[in-house]
Amino acid sequence: MIDWRHWHNEPYLVGGLVFLGWLWAVLAGPWRARLAPAGTPFPRHRAWAFYGSLFVFYLAVGSPLDQIGERFLFSAHMLQHQLLVYPAAILFLLGLPHWMVDPVLGRPPLVRGLRGLTHPIGCGVIYTLVISLWHAPDAYDLALRNKLVHVLEHVSFFGAALFYWWPLLSPSRVLPPINYGPQMLYLLGVLIAMTPIFAYITFSENILYPTYEYAPRLFANFSPAADQLLAGVMMKAGGMGVALTAFGASFYRWFQAGERERKM
Repeated sequence: MIDWRHWHNEPYLVGGLVFLGWLWAVLAGPWRARLAPAGTPFPRHRAWAFYGSLFVFYLAVGSPLDQIGERFLFSAHMLQHQLLVYPAAILFLLGLPHWMVDPVLGRPPLVRGLRGLTHPIGCGVIYTLVISLWHAPDAYDLALRNKLVHVLEHVSFFGAALFYWWPLLSPSRVLPPINYGPQMLYLLGVLIAMTPIFAYITFSENILYPTYEYAPRLFANFSPAADQLLAGVMMKAGGMGVALTAFGASFYRWFQAGERERKM
């Protein structure tokens, strides 16, 4: 059964998060004078966002939730992915000031390649393909049986989510966010593109992943079919809720920008 006291402490997980936290602190502290415009204060609100992202990431993959999602419930695994794709990725981008990322992204050989990848179409395709391909039964069940593949799955989900949110939340002035109107079209486009994988999971007549079909039942009346249905609904409802919230925020900012232009 579940050991609620078990929190992952693998060196690659804890060490990686500690390294990212240390690197951000060095860039925002001792190296800020080299990277940022003169007089730039310490970005406290970005610090809260960045370290919040690391905390959510660890909560998703290092807490007992990982054990539940890996061994018992598809819906718990879906919750892990939603934590990585939404709060963790969003807070990560919000935690990066432009002067921290542009010295790297602004290098000519790199910026030329990234310009295509961070185009809204590129971001939408990367996100949709990564999420969809990992939910293929063979790939998904392999990740549940092989720890290294499972780590790769979670890292790729987080990386794809950074691309997904880049057109809206890019911290870069070299590769900036797109305008508010295109942001809304982009969000709707990704929602539509993700519909087939949602429908595949939610309306499948078969249990897609053997690990969950034969897993011990944590709740007597919660069957594998009900678990799969809940996971599919979580994927669509969570994605739609977050996307529509972002859509509303983009629309509000678009409206505000228009009002400011009319008053000038």
